[in-house]
Amino acid sequence: MPTRVPSSAQSSPVSVIVLAAGGGTRMRSKTMKVLHRVAGRSMVEHVLVAVSALEPARVVAVVGHGREQVGPHIQQAAPHALLAVQEEQHGTGHAVRVAVEAVTAVDERLQGTVLVAYGDTPLLTGESLSAFAAEHEAAQCAVSILSGEVPDPTGYGRVVRDEDGEVLAIVEEKDADADQRLIREINSGILAFDAEFLAEALPQIGNDNAKGEYYLTDAVQLARDAGLTVGAYPIEDWLQTEGANDRKQLADLGRIMNQRIVERWMREGVSVMDPATTWIDADVVLAQDVTILPGTQLLGATVVGEDAVVGPDTTLQDCEVGAGARVVRTHGELAVVGEGATVGPFSYLRPGSVVGAAGKIGAFVETKNATIGEGAKVPHLSYVGDAEIGEGANIGAGTIFANYDGVAKHRTRIGRHAKTASNNTFVAPVEVGDGAGTGAGTVVRRDVPPGALAVSSGPQRNLPGWAQTRRAGTPQAEAAEQAASHDRSHDGDGGLG
Repeated sequence: MPTRVPSSAQSSPVSVIVLAAGGGTRMRSKTMKVLHRVAGRSMVEHVLVAVSALEPARVVAVVGHGREQVGPHIQQAAPHALLAVQEEQHGTGHAVRVAVEAVTAVDERLQGTVLVAYGDTPLLTGESLSAFAAEHEAAQCAVSILSGEVPDPTGYGRVVRDEDGEVLAIVEEKDADADQRLIREINSGILAFDAEFLAEALPQIGNDNAKGEYYLTDAVQLARDAGLTVGAYPIEDWLQTEGANDRKQLADLGRIMNQRIVERWMREGVSVMDPATTWIDADVVLAQDVTILPGTQLLGATVVGEDAVVGPDTTLQDCEVGAGARVVRTHGELAVVGEGATVGPFSYLRPGSVVGAAGKIGAFVETKNATIGEGAKVPHLSYVGDAEIGEGANIGAGTIFANYDGVAKHRTRIGRHAKTASNNTFVAPVEVGDGAGTGAGTVVRRDVPPGALAVSSGPQRNLPGWAQTRRAGTPQAEAAEQAASHDRSHDGDGGLG
């Protein structure tokens, strides 16, 4: 294997063409293949992130099938990318020609190195691309092949070399003879070209092959015929060049990427109790000394601070967890958990939930668009929607914040150090003042002044004999009668003394 050249060795401008025009029919999906997600990003977004490491002068994305889906997605992920439309798919050579024509149409010309990548290779890294481009330039090749030696080369184009190891050609599987099919060095499809050679070669590529397509790899033979240098650089981690053509392959790539992400975070000082049941998306950020317990999924742009413990059995999507916080058996989305706060078990943090420092969300509590102040607690069996709970306040078990009147949502405000009792209902809009309280079972429909106690139920009344009268013949009535008889017998006993 050739010595890796640092990316700083690149001297000429680099342009990148990303091929993303295929329909991906084997995915059997209304979603275009390159838009299927791995580790929180679409496959093509992973590739765009990788090519950005080259700091390219120009990125051209070739779209075709489903371009009404793929085009806007690419422009959102890479706003400066130029879209080239391949109306009909006639092979990779045709796709690259469409890309070059799109650049010409905006009065530009590709110069230096042109790197061609594929939109369905999510494991590809910027480091590998930078090294490949640098090797291509250092060797002054007309065309270079990012190759790899694979255990089973079936389905791949083979890199054919002569006795001295010089690259002779790339032969596609359907055009390969028996000896060529035994070759294990394969063409990944990722190629680097000298821009001037590419411009000359594209018009010369024909479609005289088994599939009747214009193969970009035919440029290798054109370079050889012109006496130019052709290079092939085996990538040690050949899985980086693997694509996904169906759901099985997509799942395999997802598993491999997740394993790599988890291992990277462990090397960065994160404790992962069970890597096999832990899933971490590519954009998640974890601090040192975070602990992740089994069955945890950290998704999207989730950020977890140092010494926080997340899990077990927790899913957080686009959440922020502060240092030293504890989140257990919780589902959260677009929520913030402050430093030293505790959440769970069996809690649901819906979008807009903010738990202040040292705050508490307890078992079977659901929050939505709610701010729980510093040190405030919602310990048990409650729904808190469209609410602000002040510092140090405590919300009793079984509390409902009734935020919806059938037409609009309204907010409830609970003051600092307020103490509300069990089984309360706050009918928004309503405000409970600082230091106020409520009685058990209270329905709060009006504001409660600071320091006041709100009660809404009247004095308790007992109706003697109700069970025997209204539930006669039932076990309830029988039990009540037995208890009453027991009480009467004791009332008639004068006892001793």
